Amino acid sequence: MIENRSVNFHIKLAAGEKRESRTIWLTEILPKHAMGHEFSILLKLTMPSLSSANLSFSTFLLTGFPGLEWAHQWISLPIFVGYLVALVGNATILYLVRTDRSLHQPMYYFLAILAVTDLGLCMSTLPSVLGVLWFDARTVSLVPCVLQQHFLHSFSFIESAVLFAMALDRLVAIRFPLHFASVLTGPRVALVGVVLSVRSAAITAAPSLHLLTFNYCRPGALSHAYCLHQDMIRLACSDTHFSRLYELCIIMLAMGGDVLFILLSYTVILRTVLAIASAGERLKALNTCVSHILAVLCFYVPVLGLSIVHRFGRHTSPLLHILMGTVSVLFPPLMNPVIYSIKTQQIRRAILKVISLEKIK
Repeated sequence: MIENRSVNFHIKLAAGEKRESRTIWLTEILPKHAMGHEFSILLKLTMPSLSSANLSFSTFLLTGFPGLEWAHQWISLPIFVGYLVALVGNATILYLVRTDRSLHQPMYYFLAILAVTDLGLCMSTLPSVLGVLWFDARTVSLVPCVLQQHFLHSFSFIESAVLFAMALDRLVAIRFPLHFASVLTGPRVALVGVVLSVRSAAITAAPSLHLLTFNYCRPGALSHAYCLHQDMIRLACSDTHFSRLYELCIIMLAMGGDVLFILLSYTVILRTVLAIASAGERLKALNTCVSHILAVLCFYVPVLGLSIVHRFGRHTSPLLHILMGTVSVLFPPLMNPVIYSIKTQQIRRAILKVISLEKIK
């Protein structure tokens, strides 16, 4: 289906002293990679006198499922259910940790921080994703787009760091069980959560502010139904070398460092467990790590898959990009409550206790 969209842009004259705002109609041509060429032809036909002008777009186009616009309402159903389950599941984890005294332990405090982070990930993308699928609301202005990508990337870095902190929690519990209660106290866990949040927001602030200063003169749509830093840079005509390098560095240092320390933690854990004489005790110790290992895989595997598709799959179907993008932001918040509810006995007991109390009432 071909539709018309109005797109605001600013025309910067050669002298650089006078600006004029116009509104034009952008014909959406799918697949996405053809849009830039079509739009450039449209500009030449409608505004030939401005061929030498510097165009700076102030709105972006979000992408649904190209070629499947007629099915957006149906596609939105499983996505909406996924968001709903993720929101209810993580809110339930928070409620249980807060109200059940048996869960007032460092492991569950970290789980509560992970639940808050997952709620933030959901709320960062839910409005725009469902807006595209339900109301075809595809246009987004610069500032909301920058804010969305900032919160999305910040919560992603927080989740990565929390998973690393949870690995340290398991390391201390298994390697130094006698000192566990004195090392990881409630206030220290809260301090770790604050530090991780501030760190993640700080390292994503600089690239987000840079996005506000760029000129976006390349017509085209973003790759997903939400804004990403690498997507916005792709449409910028300013010098983006620093932002690209900074993005690569923080990913390698922050997420790459978290993955490295998680691997090192489990190397020490494995060596400690193998040194235990009793097979039953070894199995019991390893069983306390299963939930965390699954949570690590649920987060890093989709992120790695999306990065590979963005980096090496430029000629693949846009549907693959969109599917991987949806999975990367929805799968971890959806699966984490499910994993910990199934694999953690204390969480199961707390859920059953709440259900039994509701029945008594």
